[in-house]
Amino acid sequence: MSAADAAAPGGTPGRGGPGLAPAGALAWRAFRDARVRTAVFAYVFALYSFVQPYGYRHAYPTPAARIAFARSFGINTGLQLFYGEAHDLLTVGGYTAWRVGGTLAIAAAIFGVLAAVRALRTEEEAGRTELVLAGALTRRTAFLSALAAIGAGTLVLWLAELVGFAAGRLPVGGSAYLALATVSVVPVFAGVGALASQLSSTRRGALGLGGAAVALALLLRAVADTSNGLGWLRWTSPLGWAEELRPFTGVRPLVLLLPAATTVLLLALAIRIAARRDVGTGLLPEHESAAPRLALLSSPAAQALRSERGTLLAWAGGVALFAFVLGVVSESVSSAGISTSLQKQIAKLGSGSIATPRGYLAFVFFVFVLSISVFVCTQVGSARQEEAEQRLETLLSLTVGRSSWLGGRLLLAGATAAGLSILAGLVAWAGAASAGVDVSPGQMLEAGVNCVPAALLFLGIAALAYAAVPRASAAIAYALVAVAFLWQTVGALVGAPQWLVELTPFAHIGLVPTQAFRAGAAAIFVGIGLLAALAALGLFRRRDLLVE
Repeated sequence: MSAADAAAPGGTPGRGGPGLAPAGALAWRAFRDARVRTAVFAYVFALYSFVQPYGYRHAYPTPAARIAFARSFGINTGLQLFYGEAHDLLTVGGYTAWRVGGTLAIAAAIFGVLAAVRALRTEEEAGRTELVLAGALTRRTAFLSALAAIGAGTLVLWLAELVGFAAGRLPVGGSAYLALATVSVVPVFAGVGALASQLSSTRRGALGLGGAAVALALLLRAVADTSNGLGWLRWTSPLGWAEELRPFTGVRPLVLLLPAATTVLLLALAIRIAARRDVGTGLLPEHESAAPRLALLSSPAAQALRSERGTLLAWAGGVALFAFVLGVVSESVSSAGISTSLQKQIAKLGSGSIATPRGYLAFVFFVFVLSISVFVCTQVGSARQEEAEQRLETLLSLTVGRSSWLGGRLLLAGATAAGLSILAGLVAWAGAASAGVDVSPGQMLEAGVNCVPAALLFLGIAALAYAAVPRASAAIAYALVAVAFLWQTVGALVGAPQWLVELTPFAHIGLVPTQAFRAGAAAIFVGIGLLAALAALGLFRRRDLLVE
């Protein structure tokens, strides 16, 4: 549906929403445009919120087991870096607040930035905002319509999290408060994204500013949670505010005033700037008079590297940091008080005993296989975005061919996936070696390389989805990765029949270093991914380009 349709009085029945006023139709359209992202985040929120209380209750059923867990894990600095400070690990609610609140608050911050930049700067960059404002709507109405759509998405996340907690048999009142503490981060970072959309004239620049704000907030919270005497820094970060709400461990509802006031200030500043600048511009200088930079424009693959270098560097930094920390804590986590029942459940995945450093690292790298597979899906999504925003149409008007462009994109994604996998293996070894863990660099390098075949498989499938059904390609790619991973983990843990578990590719990955690298399965993965990529190139040459 075009922006003009969305802004038409009364809306379009079945498309803009029956009987909606122009502002309501615009909000409904923004909400529908974000439905895939919202559905993916809601799925993750619901599943994660269910798994944590359910898993803790079954892994540590006795007070003695919970005391042992709290003594070993509650003071682990590496875990505090990711989950925050633990206040009560002897109860299911306290444990869930620690694990869920610390992790999903970060996801909520990312959601807020993505939602605001997509609803504001991306719409403006694509020219749709200008069309909307050519009608009867004002800048203020368009801005508030975008915020209404983000608010609806936030409500969906809150409900998804509440449903997960309810399924995990947590009290409804405490669950609602914990879900509220988590999603209270969304409006703050939606305000950050809205302000970034006024400062930068491009979507990429706005995302960069928003991402930097998320990283700063996480850094402040991490320092506060891991350093003696610096706990006060928690009050300087929206992620710290979510932690200070203390769900299930001494609630502090007045802390909600901090995200509420900050959101109002950020949005007021953003809407004030939006009302005073020209459409398509930002407050930050664009340096239009600077000399042209022709580096990395020699080929489609080089151009893709140039356009994605910021994203790739962010992924590399995140993978390296995560791998190093997990390598460092492998000795302390593996020797901690892990219940026998939990060890047996995890051993079903094939990682061996998690009570050994090697078993723990094998289990961790099973998650890295998932992460690298998600990365290649994001790269195919970037290709779709380039087409949707009509940049590809301009590029193809030159001497660049369709197969050359898509092939360059896929080559960059595959090569970067391999590089990230090797980086994860080597950095994890460095972290483990610094902690005195006896594991060779060759073994960890093999564990890293073990992530590549599955990533190439999903890269080919994602490319085929993009060539065949571009508008639904992102949903298809992410759904396949998520379903395949959960099929393996959940199926193995609940004791599903072996033939059923082996339907997913993740069941055929040897968890190095406790298992041997499965060369046969890896060759099949790479072969299927290559065939799917070749089919994608053939289909892409024949179909029309599609804009949003």
